[in-house]
Amino acid sequence: MKWAVQVWLILASYVGTPIVLISGWARWWRRREMGSLAARLALAGFITGSASAALGLGSILYSLAIGGFPYYDPRLMRIYGVGLLLALGALALPLGGLVRRNTLRWHALALSAGMVILWV
Repeated sequence: MKWAVQVWLILASYVGTPIVLISGWARWWRRREMGSLAARLALAGFITGSASAALGLGSILYSLAIGGFPYYDPRLMRIYGVGLLLALGALALPLGGLVRRNTLRWHALALSAGMVILWV
């Protein structure tokens, strides 16, 4: 049972997170809602979660360019720390955006939760 939960978490993180990221930006681009504080918090959380995702993608590309990271490389540990802090910040911000309906409230929460799973 524990193995099945781990497989679902990995699938949600590696497959679901990019889908939520792309669909969230497409949805925000169509509506561009910025009126309420809740919408601004959700957007801030989504931007922070996107920054965490960009850091993850950038670290993969950097790793491919240098031929991989050595075991417990300080640069890699720093990347993990910054990515996790960004993801946790992104998880805290959209919680304030859940109180009112807005364009990104569920996308921001799903993206940040997926990024926390990815970095942990």
